[in-house]
Order: sequence, then structure tokens, then C-alpha cells
Amino acid sequence: MDGAFQDTTVVSLQGNDKICGGVVELNLPPCHLDPPKRSSSDSRKVEVVSICTVAVVLAIGIPLLAFYLLRKNGNKAPSGENPSSLGGIRQVSYETLLKATNGFNTSNLIGLGDFGAVYHGVLEQIEGSVAVKVFNLNRRGASKSFMTECEALRNIRHRNLVKIITACSSVDFQGNEFKALVYEFMEKGSLDHWLHPVAIDSKAPQTLNFLQRLIIACDVASAVDYLHHQCGTTVVHCDLKPSNILLDEDMNGHVSDFGLARIFTDTHIYNATNVSSSIGVRGTIGYAAPEYGLGSRISMEGDVYSYGILLLELFTGKRPSDEMFNEALSLHDYCKAALPGRVVDILDPVLHSETESMKFTEFIPVIFQIGVSCSVESPRDRMKISDVSAQLSSMKNKLINVPRRR
Repeated sequence: MDGAFQDTTVVSLQGNDKICGGVVELNLPPCHLDPPKRSSSDSRKVEVVSICTVAVVLAIGIPLLAFYLLRKNGNKAPSGENPSSLGGIRQVSYETLLKATNGFNTSNLIGLGDFGAVYHGVLEQIEGSVAVKVFNLNRRGASKSFMTECEALRNIRHRNLVKIITACSSVDFQGNEFKALVYEFMEKGSLDHWLHPVAIDSKAPQTLNFLQRLIIACDVASAVDYLHHQCGTTVVHCDLKPSNILLDEDMNGHVSDFGLARIFTDTHIYNATNVSSSIGVRGTIGYAAPEYGLGSRISMEGDVYSYGILLLELFTGKRPSDEMFNEALSLHDYCKAALPGRVVDILDPVLHSETESMKFTEFIPVIFQIGVSCSVESPRDRMKISDVSAQLSSMKNKLINVPRRR
């Protein structure tokens, strides 16, 4: 039987034209197997399952993708803003600052300003305390103030300027624009809190002695002289006042808050006669130069005026906005009228006890004269800040070496 099928001449396939496959010798066409046909109901089930699967993937995937992008953007500047525009200042993520300040908790709040709030924080990168200034971008000018501070602080280095550590220009987890600056933390707070202390928890408020005030005055004068003449560009601070002077652990003064500063580069030569002021940039009432109120120029002389008022406040303990002052009598006039013989009478009462134990009475008239000379009405008649710094430093050095009375 097997031999018969091996001989193809013996096999007849006539009339069986649908036979396919088999041994090669039969020369039959290959078989084509059609897949089983599905019913229309089965096809609809497949379509429904496919659509549901796609819908589930989209429902889960889109939120996850959005969350990922938001987190990723936390490390990037908003579109259109080049990180280099922050003056090369190293940036940190929103998430990092959120963690550092315990979610910007109110218990970490250490100050409020015109353009935002300042929080105490602990930054893991430096393993230490920092001050995080968060800008309220709903306030007009806040974003510009952020960029101004970045520009002003990128290349200036001085022991009496608050150091910027890092910055954040990003979005928060809700997709809102977020900007913040991170500074070194000043343990003793602002000069304003020391000059005008408030008793807390029935404890006597801390005060500054005469030498501490003179050292702080020297620190601020040195910083302003640096900004005006020594840092390669002319930087006019525009808002010198006690709340913008911060004190470190050793009670050294540091100038902070450059949000209103004006910078004059080599390509824009500073000229006190042709630098115009812009509307809204006036500094703080009482400390701002009177010519600013008339729409006059931004100038180094304007900073000198503010410094003069600050110096007078340091040693009288009176704000320029004190209720005793009005249009007829200013802090400047009050101090000028006491020169030279009655300056001890206008000295901060906290310092009166020191007049009996230290030989500094000879320095008091000179200090008040400097403050008055800096805050005269005419910009051209004000002292040069370099002369102020030199005179105060000389007094400080002499006073440090003066022996106490027994």
C-alpha cells in the first residue's frame, strides 16, 4: 500500500479539483485556511473594551503627566525667562523652599515688606538657617523688585551687605508663578527692632549701647561707600532705613533689601544732574530725600540724606515720623537746633547712664553734626559718604581704646 502511494502515476485526482496540500509529487496547490468569522456582537464587545481601556489610560495618565511636569518645572524658570537673567545666581526649587520653611508656616514668619514676606528656614544644602523672601507677585512692581535685587547683588561683595545664597524663579504646585530670594540669616534681626523695642512675655526689651550704635553706623557708612564708589558700578540703594539694616550674631550691621536700587554701569555713566527719577520710586517717607518728592533725580546724594536721618535716629532714638515732628519741625531741625551745646539733651535716654561711665561726650556733637550735614535740603551741600565713613571709623577706633572710668 505504501509503495502504491509513492508511485504518483497510479493515483488519479480527476474531478477532485478542491483537493489541496499532500505530498509534493502530487503537485497540489497549497491550502489556505481562513480565520473563523466573528459575529457582529463579538466585534462590538472588542470595540467597547478597547475604548474603555483607552479612557482609563487617559484618565490616569494625564493627571500623572501634569503632576510630573509641575514637579519638574519646580526646578526650572518659567518659559521665556533665562536663568542667566538672575545674574548667574544659583537657583533652588520651590519644593526645596517649601520644605525649608515648613510649608511657609506662619510660625516661621520673621518680617513683612512692601513686596512680600520673609520666613526663617533651614536649607539642607548649607546645613544652616536662611531668610527666605517670598515676593507677592500680585503687588505691582514685585516682579521688577525681584529682578532688581538679583541684578544688584550678583557681583557685589562686602562684609556689611547681606549675602544672597540662592534664588527661586519657578511655579508652585498649583501652577502659579513663584519668586523668592534666599539670604544668609541675621540672628539679631533688624536695627529697627533694637531702636524701638517692644517688651515680650514680660521681659525687658534689649537695647543698644553707645559703642554698638557707633559700630553699626560705621558698618552702614562703609557699605554705602562701597556701593557708590568701590564695587565697579554705581549702586544707589534708594531705601536706607533701620528696618533694612540687619544685625548678625556679633551685632555688626548689614545693609539689605535692594528692591528699589538703581544701578549705573560703565555704559551708563552716573551723573547726578541728569539721572531722572521714575514714578513710584521714592523710598520711605521720612528717610527719602526731599528732592525725590519733587520728582527729581535718583542720586548718591539721596542715599546720603537717608543715611543722615538714620544716623540721627540711631542716637536720638526717635523716628523721623515721631508725633513730635511735623511740617514746622523735622528730626533734622530738632538735632540742628541742639548743636553744639545741647546735644546730650536730645540723646536717646537709654544712653544717658553711659555718660557717667565712659568718656565719649566729646564724640556726641561730632556725630550729630555729621547726621545734620548729611540731611541738609540741598543735595550738593551734603557730606560725601566716604568722608562720613572715615570720620566715624576714626571715632570708633578712639572710643574702643578709651579706658572706662572707675
